[in-house]
Amino acid sequence: QVQLVESGGGLVQAGGSLVLSCAASRSIFSINDMGWYRQAPGKGRELVASITYYGSTNYRDSVKGRFTISRDNAKNTVYLQMGSLKPEDTAIYICKADAADRATAQAMGVITLREYWGQGTQVTVSS
Repeated sequence: QVQLVESGGGLVQAGGSLVLSCAASRSIFSINDMGWYRQAPGKGRELVASITYYGSTNYRDSVKGRFTISRDNAKNTVYLQMGSLKPEDTAIYICKADAADRATAQAMGVITLREYWGQGTQVTVSS
């Protein structure tokens, strides 16, 4: 069962913009922090930006001033607006959420948070 679904990736020229979206399914709830990571070929996964439930944000230095993370708690969705894109931004972008499984919480009567990861969406920036 897919809990996080990303969309919005694609091919764009350097200097262009893209908006990524990540929607959580109803099978998870009590979503706390959400974030976007990326992984380029041959490199490790790195945090791009994160946002708390109340909207506090954190960015890696290389995207500050170019990317904006936001969320809509009513829709359980997190967004990443990417501007002034560079070829070095090329990577698979992966959404993460700290949340609880609804069925497990109902069965056990306890809310236990864990990490959920999306499948990823490809972003390619051409020079």
